[in-house]
Amino acid sequence: MTRAESAESWLLQRCGRWSSALLSGFSEPFPCCRCSCRRRLLSGIMVCFRLAPVPGCGFLLFCLVLGTVSSYALELNLTDSSKATCLYAKWQMNFTIRYETTDKHNKTVTISDFDAAAYNGSVCGDDQNGPKIAVQFGSGFSWIVNFTKEASSTSTYLVDSISFSYDTNDNATFPDAKEKGVFTVNNRVALKIPLNDIFRCNSLSTLEKSDVVQHYWDVHVQAFVQNGTVSTTEFLCDKDKTVTTAMPIVPTTAPSPTKPVVGSYSVVNSNGTCLLATMGLQLNITHDKVASVFNINPNTTNATGSCQPQTALLRLSSSNIKYLDFVFAVKNENRFYLKEVNVSVILVNGSVYSISNTNLSYWDAPLGSSYMCNKEQTVSVSGALQINTFDLRVQPFSVTEGKYSTADISLRQRLLRAGRAFRGDSHIGSWTSFSLR
Repeated sequence: MTRAESAESWLLQRCGRWSSALLSGFSEPFPCCRCSCRRRLLSGIMVCFRLAPVPGCGFLLFCLVLGTVSSYALELNLTDSSKATCLYAKWQMNFTIRYETTDKHNKTVTISDFDAAAYNGSVCGDDQNGPKIAVQFGSGFSWIVNFTKEASSTSTYLVDSISFSYDTNDNATFPDAKEKGVFTVNNRVALKIPLNDIFRCNSLSTLEKSDVVQHYWDVHVQAFVQNGTVSTTEFLCDKDKTVTTAMPIVPTTAPSPTKPVVGSYSVVNSNGTCLLATMGLQLNITHDKVASVFNINPNTTNATGSCQPQTALLRLSSSNIKYLDFVFAVKNENRFYLKEVNVSVILVNGSVYSISNTNLSYWDAPLGSSYMCNKEQTVSVSGALQINTFDLRVQPFSVTEGKYSTADISLRQRLLRAGRAFRGDSHIGSWTSFSLR
């Protein structure tokens, strides 16, 4: 029995025929509901709604599993000849690569799929050579971290350097790349860590060099494991260290966190308007312990993009937003959803903040319709970036005559209808949501 089937069986046992009727009326994730979760701890997410009493049935509990969440994208437990652990690491990462095309345009690709990663070349190290983590993934990608012991110290070691290589001969990943070949970016890190501690950094860290931006988070690593036992003593990165209880300082020049103005955006190709979007947008960024809130002004924002049979892109840009990409994709040949968000903004202090997530699953609706949700929603791009949307309506495919198609019904509307059917009126009781570990 699959996880979804087990969840449905549990639901029917607990909620009876009422939940069965509700369950049959939903064919998509819940667009207007939030479920707070900790990605590292969850094996699945369950959302439950407690509705007002149904005559003769008490409170109605409606539950549905939304999906599973992986524990870590990458994890390595390296052992020596005696089968004792000598190096341990688990972490999440992605890479954003900019390259020039044959028609002299710049394209950006994000690499975040490590399902088939191999660790060939990872070693524990010896008296002559330090430990090394080597990861190969995708088509021609490799990532290497070198560790060294300090000659002047017997109590610390260094995360010495990180190198990342990619091959633009892969036309599927780098279509129309002007320069073909293998490119390598080397970053000197020189991070000092106590010898008997495990390094932890749950916060987002960024390395940027040449045309490559590297993002890391949820990092746990111990390169010189003593006596085959991973340490329980953590050495924290600066971003994870306990700070004072004072609220983060919001730059005075940042817009106030009021509801943003709703703007209308569109993408046009040779066949006419192919993508429509209407929404108020608010970026919430935490960078270097400073929280910033950006309300996007549609009057000073440019919209561009592209439409393909299986994907569609809406790119927004302005004086302080280098790009804000919403990438939509088709799934199962009959639905669309928001699959990817890429962001690069100029912060108040002049620094550039960039982040990408290519494994999202928001705004799901049938092809031939538009997705609409008037309530405030949050798209969680990373632990450091959330995008709030207001009065949202999007249609990235099958736009006819430049107009929205019928909107797919929201969860709230469905629950209202279910409430009327079960109880004869439109009153809905309290809603609660929780996550199961």
